[in-house]
Amino acid sequence: MSRKLLLAAVAGLSLVACGVAAAAPSDPAERKMVEAVKADHQRNINLLKEMVLVNSGSMNFTGVEKVGRMVRAELEPLGFQVRWSPMAAANRAGHIVAVHKGSGRGVRMLLIGHLDTVFEPDSPFQNWTMKGEDIVEGPGVNDMKGGDVIMIAALRAMQAAGALKDADITIVMTGDEEKRGAPLAVDRKDLIDAGHANDVALEFEGLARDHGQDIGSIARRSSGAWTVRAHARSGHSSGVCTPAAGCGAIYELARILDDFRRELSEPHLTYNVGLISGGSQATINATETGATAAGKSNVISAEAIAVGDIRTLSPEQEARVRAKMTAIVARHLPKTEAEISFADTGYPAMAPTDASRKLLARLNEVNASLGLPQMPEGDPDKRGAGDIALVSFMPGLLGLGMAGEGSHAPGETADLKSLDVQAERAALLMSRLAKASRP
Repeated sequence: MSRKLLLAAVAGLSLVACGVAAAAPSDPAERKMVEAVKADHQRNINLLKEMVLVNSGSMNFTGVEKVGRMVRAELEPLGFQVRWSPMAAANRAGHIVAVHKGSGRGVRMLLIGHLDTVFEPDSPFQNWTMKGEDIVEGPGVNDMKGGDVIMIAALRAMQAAGALKDADITIVMTGDEEKRGAPLAVDRKDLIDAGHANDVALEFEGLARDHGQDIGSIARRSSGAWTVRAHARSGHSSGVCTPAAGCGAIYELARILDDFRRELSEPHLTYNVGLISGGSQATINATETGATAAGKSNVISAEAIAVGDIRTLSPEQEARVRAKMTAIVARHLPKTEAEISFADTGYPAMAPTDASRKLLARLNEVNASLGLPQMPEGDPDKRGAGDIALVSFMPGLLGLGMAGEGSHAPGETADLKSLDVQAERAALLMSRLAKASRP
C-alpha cells in the first residue's frame, strides 16, 4: 500500500474511532439533522451535566421527579404532550409519559428511557468529573442519563429538519428501572399500554462495544430471583451424617447448590448464589441484602437459606430451568427437607427475533449513509435485563444510548464522543421509520 493510501486509511479509522461520520447523508433533511446534532453538542453536554448532578436514586423520589421536570422542559417545546404518572401505589416516584402525534401513516415508535440511577443520596459517588478531554465520570452518566440526552438530542435534530412533525412517537421514561416497584401491573402499566399502541420499541440504554466496535443489540436476558430453604433435625455433631441424625440443613443446602452448578449449565443461562445463611437458626432480611445466623460448631445445623438470581433468554428456557432446579431440590439428604421458591418481580427475557433483526438492518442502512461501519448483532449474554423486555411482543432495538464503562458502580464513565454519533443514528433511524409503511 502506498503511503498516501495508508494515511487515508488511518484517517478513516480515526474518524470512526472519534465518533465522527466519515460521510454526509445524501438526503438534505438528513444532512440538516446531522448539522443540528453537531451544533447542539455543547448544549447536550450541559444538559447531561445538569441531569447527572441531580441525585435520582430510585428511592429518592424528589430527585427522580426533578429529573422528570428537566425532561418535560425539553420535550414540550418539541410538540410532545407530557404527563407525570405518579406511582405511589407501587411505592415509587413515577414516570414521564410523552406523546407526539404525527401523520398516523408511518411506523409508530415507543422510545424507552429511565430517570433513576442506582446511586441513592447516601452514595459517596455524586459528582461530574472530566477524566480527560472526552471521558466524563458521574452517577448515571452512562446508565442512563446519557441515553436520555441522546434521545432528546435526536428529537431536537428531527424538529430542526422538519422531520418530527409527521412522526408518531410515545416516550416512556420510568422512574424506577434500577429498583422496580410492585405490583408490576400497576408499576409498568404505562409502558405496556404504550407497547400495545405502537409498532416498534427503541431503548436508549448504553451502547455496547466489543474491542472498540459498536454493536447492535436486539435481545436481553431475563432477571428473576429464587430462594432455597433447607430444614433438618438438629443434634450433637458427633452423630452428623449417620442414619439416625442425618447431615443437617447446611449440608443439604450445599448439595443443592453444587448440583445446580454441575447440572444446570446451558447456553444463555446463568444462576448466581448471592447470599447464604445457616445454623441452628437462620434468617435473611426482607430486602435480601443481609442475613443473621446462630449456631455452634458442635451442633448439627437446623436451618439454611440461600438466595440468588437466574437469567435466561426465553420464557421456555426459564420454565425448563425452573423445573430442573425444583427437581434437584427435591432430592433430599436423609433427615432433611428443602423447598425452592421463585419471585416474579424481575424482568422477562427479550429473545432475538427476525423482526428485530430487520430493525437492526434499518439501523445499518443509517450507518451506511453516515459512512459508519456496520453494527453486528450483539451477544445478549453481555447485556443486563431492562424495561424493553416488558414489551418484547413487538420488534425492539436497544443500546441507542451513550458508550461508557463501569455502570452501577462508583467511577461510572461515559464517552462524550459517542453522544453526537448516537444522536445522529437515532435521528435518521426515527425519521426513516416515520416515513415507512406500518408493519
